Amino acid sequence: MKRRTFISTAALSGAYSLLQNDRLLSSIKPITQSQEQSTMPFTLPNLPYPTDALEPSIDKMTMEIHHGKHHAAYVTNLNKAIEGTEWDKKSIEQILAGVSKLPVAVRNNGGGHYNHSLFWNWMKPKGGGSPTGDLASAITRDFGSFEKFKEQLSGAGMNRFGSGWAWLIKQDGKLAITSTPNQDNPMMDLADVKGVPILGIDVWEHAYYLKYQNRRAEYLAAFWNVVNWDEVAKRFSGK
Repeated sequence: MKRRTFISTAALSGAYSLLQNDRLLSSIKPITQSQEQSTMPFTLPNLPYPTDALEPSIDKMTMEIHHGKHHAAYVTNLNKAIEGTEWDKKSIEQILAGVSKLPVAVRNNGGGHYNHSLFWNWMKPKGGGSPTGDLASAITRDFGSFEKFKEQLSGAGMNRFGSGWAWLIKQDGKLAITSTPNQDNPMMDLADVKGVPILGIDVWEHAYYLKYQNRRAEYLAAFWNVVNWDEVAKRFSGK
């Protein structure tokens, strides 16, 4: 075969192979987010309200980034950290209860997923005000008054150095306030103060910095305007 003929034939053959590969790739449907998540132990929950629903207390852009980027990353990294282990069949509560035995990636991302899944529901549009019923009575009993309770929980958020959370927890029927670093929470077996979280305030900078910059006290004051006391009461009652 002449050299020119060989080169021409080879070029045609290569082009044909590329065409076939392109046709094959185009016939494969890309995996959508929902398809991919359906095979994972944990998924990103939807927000229970639009991203701008908590304005002006919590701005739209912060909610978009906080939920769509930060929480989504915790879910992705948690799934990666437990993939192929016995823990990928456990509930998030079971994982947290034994997190001291697990890699730090599970502690950080498992805590991040659990904390935020609750956090979105602890807020609502036109929230705020004050609790009623048994929850209100318990707050008065254990803190002296609702205003004193607010001062103590806000203080826990202000005094948490760096990133972390401030918590209202239930311990044997009584209420207590604590805080944790990073994405730790009182459900973890390594927590200094253990209990069932019934209200938590995220004091990571990504929760407030776009709107409030370094003014954490203003963010904490604004948080009380969006608290979903119905959700807090439901967790207090154990329903």
